[in-house]
Amino acid sequence: MLFTHDTIVGLAFVVALSDTAPEASESGADELGSPARLTALLDDYDYAGRRDGDAAELAEVAAARTRLRELWMLDRDELVDAVNLILASSNAVPQLARHDRLDWHLHATSREAPLAERILVEASLALVDVIRADQTDRLRDCEAEDCGSLYVDLSKNASRRFCSTKCGNRMAVRAYRARQD
Repeated sequence: MLFTHDTIVGLAFVVALSDTAPEASESGADELGSPARLTALLDDYDYAGRRDGDAAELAEVAAARTRLRELWMLDRDELVDAVNLILASSNAVPQLARHDRLDWHLHATSREAPLAERILVEASLALVDVIRADQTDRLRDCEAEDCGSLYVDLSKNASRRFCSTKCGNRMAVRAYRARQD
């Protein structure tokens, strides 16, 4: 296993949140367009803590989403600087926590901190593990020409090129058709 369970879940949440952006969604629309959609996403990932459920929180989370998409594409040294900035500006203090159905894992902000701040800090904690393992090359964007999705390549030999089988198959069909012409 490359990463701990909470790191994998944290990275998966970043990918899921990122894929709600217009440039990554299948519809081309902002799939995080309402507080209800944000709540559904948070529930899917058992996101604990304060939720205001209002338009201001939604706007803050959308801004955090943009920032996380930018972080994903940084090289290792740039990512270190960005993660350190997030942790310092949030006064993050890593602590072990156990709640709901989750066993011991790390949190670095209060459960009462604003949601967008908690998202950024928890994503940063997951990215710390990626950086420390020197595995930032596993943070990728889909190679399909019409896809803007991000993904974490957890394959054994780090050879994934597409975010999903759907994108891989679509590109294989295009390559096949191009060879037939």
